[in-house]
Amino acid sequence: MVTTLIQDVRYALRQLRKTPGFTATAVLTLALGIGANAAIFTLVNAVLMRNLPVADPKTLVRIGNHNDCCVGGGIQHDRDDEGDYSYFPTATWQLLRKNAPEFEELAAIQAGFEYRPVTVRRDGDQTGARSAMGEFVSGNYFRTFGLKARAGRLLTDADDVESAPFAALMSYATWQRDYAGDPSVVGSTFWVNTKPVTIAGIAPAGFYGDRLSSAPPDFYMPIESMPVLANAPYVHSPNERWLYMVGRVKPGTDLAALQQKLSGLVRQAFGQTDVFSGGAGKEQLPKVHVVLAPGGGGIQHMQEHYASNLKMLMTISGLVLLIACANIANLLLARGMSRKAEMSVRTALGAGRARIVRQLLTESLVLAVLSGIAGLIVAYAGTRMLLALAFPSSHSVPIQASPSPAVLAFACGLSLLTGVLFGVAPAWIAAQADPADALRSGARTTASGASLLQRGLVVLQAALSLVLLVGAGLFSQSLNRLQHTDMHVQTQNRYIVHINPQAAGYSQTQLEPLYRLMEDRLHAIPGVVKVGISSYTPMEDDNWGDGVQILGRPYKNEIASVVRVNSDYFDSVGTRVVSGRAITGKDTSTAPAVAVVNQAFVKKLFKPGENPIGQHFGQPGNVSPGDFELVGVVEDSIYQSVYWKDHMMYFLPLMRRAPSDKSPISEDIELYAPAIVLATSHPMNDMEALTRQTLSSINPNLTVVTFQTFDEQIAGNFVEERMIARLTMLFGALALLLATIGLYGVTAYTVARRTSEIGIRMALGAERGGVIAMVMRGALIQTGLGLAIGIPAALVCVRFVKTQLYEIKGVDARVLAVSIITLAVAASLAGLIPARRAASTDPAKALRTE
Repeated sequence: MVTTLIQDVRYALRQLRKTPGFTATAVLTLALGIGANAAIFTLVNAVLMRNLPVADPKTLVRIGNHNDCCVGGGIQHDRDDEGDYSYFPTATWQLLRKNAPEFEELAAIQAGFEYRPVTVRRDGDQTGARSAMGEFVSGNYFRTFGLKARAGRLLTDADDVESAPFAALMSYATWQRDYAGDPSVVGSTFWVNTKPVTIAGIAPAGFYGDRLSSAPPDFYMPIESMPVLANAPYVHSPNERWLYMVGRVKPGTDLAALQQKLSGLVRQAFGQTDVFSGGAGKEQLPKVHVVLAPGGGGIQHMQEHYASNLKMLMTISGLVLLIACANIANLLLARGMSRKAEMSVRTALGAGRARIVRQLLTESLVLAVLSGIAGLIVAYAGTRMLLALAFPSSHSVPIQASPSPAVLAFACGLSLLTGVLFGVAPAWIAAQADPADALRSGARTTASGASLLQRGLVVLQAALSLVLLVGAGLFSQSLNRLQHTDMHVQTQNRYIVHINPQAAGYSQTQLEPLYRLMEDRLHAIPGVVKVGISSYTPMEDDNWGDGVQILGRPYKNEIASVVRVNSDYFDSVGTRVVSGRAITGKDTSTAPAVAVVNQAFVKKLFKPGENPIGQHFGQPGNVSPGDFELVGVVEDSIYQSVYWKDHMMYFLPLMRRAPSDKSPISEDIELYAPAIVLATSHPMNDMEALTRQTLSSINPNLTVVTFQTFDEQIAGNFVEERMIARLTMLFGALALLLATIGLYGVTAYTVARRTSEIGIRMALGAERGGVIAMVMRGALIQTGLGLAIGIPAALVCVRFVKTQLYEIKGVDARVLAVSIITLAVAASLAGLIPARRAASTDPAKALRTE
């Protein structure tokens, strides 16, 4: 049996070698289909299916199933289930850890570390400080995940106490990338946010933290060191939620009962806070609960963000593979029909049909295996392209482009499946050859056109191609609308700089002179005309919000975003003041409390035509005449996302606190403004270097976290949409190419099989134009049938993706028309080449062959 199999494989390789054109076309076609699917599957596997690289991930449970971020207080209002909480105060974690013995370990993790990078410098290093990602975790964090240190030791409970010396763990990737695996790093001193910290050890290789992120942590530090290292006053505040919790449950634990118990404990903890001890909070307290979610996949920010689009891309790539397989089936059918004479001879010499089917099926499998190998090469290149499209500005994404065992198994399984499915039918048809055919001249008796199955496959290809072309057009149209949305900002000659004054060691009382100094120094750079300083900027992934109430009016349960800005800010981003005035240099920390609001704020909280200037507003239930006076209205610039329509915003002077806020200034982290907007008179290629030098001259620890043009920041918000649009266009073009090749192949095959008939027609007086029309008619009829199926299919499919399209509710007539014309032109070209060849048939040669 093994000997026969080897013979079949050798014979298959010889047959494929004898027909290099067929082999190359088949391998390339199938490789593109398999490679595209394997590349998409690499991302799907990494983002949606892969567990954390930890011990026994199935026993890990996350308390809460939302990606809430980053520091919050008050009642949860931003989802339908108001009582479902996913991040918690430190006291709540401590209460659950003490009273839930169902957990072997329960770890606490900082929510939103990506928004608070740390400033790091190795002691004795003359290259200066740099910005890095630092995550604060509980002392049992690594123990909860069952990990061992790559070098040195892990963090322990002893490190996570208030009086402990500052210690940190460095990630393996950072150790290799920035310090070349230098063993002396362990035990050395690093200055983290200007404070000395000892590197206790190196995290295990491959560990990227408790969640898949495009910017995984470089350093892990104990929670109890955060108040000093990060100047974070909320760490021990019972009213501030800022921690995720992940635990490892003991064997046999009833998760439903545990969830109910934990919900009761959380209500107990929340009931002791100011927020839930009276008023609306007391009414909401009975609704407070938690949901236990699987924790082995991590706190999946990336999973929630990319899931729907990745699944859609997997479906689209599957359609491309289906078109490729239809092409392969057509090629194999044509090859099988052309080898009928060979099969007749083999049958006449005693070969059984089962033996012939096995031989032809072996050829199909060999072809599939070769295509699978080529597909892995395509997958590797495709995955690198996908990573570049999905994470264009990140170099630390913990996703490898090289095929993993799961991807290898997927590609191999896909190859074998296509080989079997699309090799059986052609092999069976070819094996039905009548031995008597070998004794006949064969030409007239076997010279028929393409089979109904072959034509049906071409129709299927045309229909699927139209669906993908329409999809590509809709996503491109959606991206175009997103990018051309009027955001009411000016991006020309604007640069966005992000810093971290908190990490540079500045206290709140030092911020006002720091901001003035930065304004003066940056204004001194030749070419700089405006220096805006703010909490965050338009189209930036950040938001601070709170409820607001107009003095003398009932609270409307509205949340407004708040941005702290300096006097140059509105001019620096290009937001126009429509009434009243902007923030000025006179609006200092001791000046009267003033605010500027956007048009949506006025529209929602004031009556039409009412003048809002001079009105006062503040926190709900605590508004007084001394609260913020509304002095100006600006147009609705878009912040965070273009999908966020009619969003209320108000703008405060950088250092002006609410008059009703009696807490110490040292607890007010909202005063830290990490964004700078530089408007210049002309493009400046050296702006980044000049900015870094200027800030470093103020304080060497005032490092630049990110520097980009305003256009780049806005474009960064459309990364996912741009990836989807480009990939659907790529898949649509690939589908069109494969469908065109398929139609060309069937038409050329039909012409070749009907050479004698065409010769006789021409000998009897048929014109060249008539022959071309006859051949083109057949090609266009198949395309027309494909359109008849594809148009309603496209109309149905758009319903499943309209939520991912921006302001598009159905198939646009222009997109549909362009898709139909594109497919029709491609079909015409595919049919014209064989048609012209048919019209050039020499009747004498055709009849001589007959």
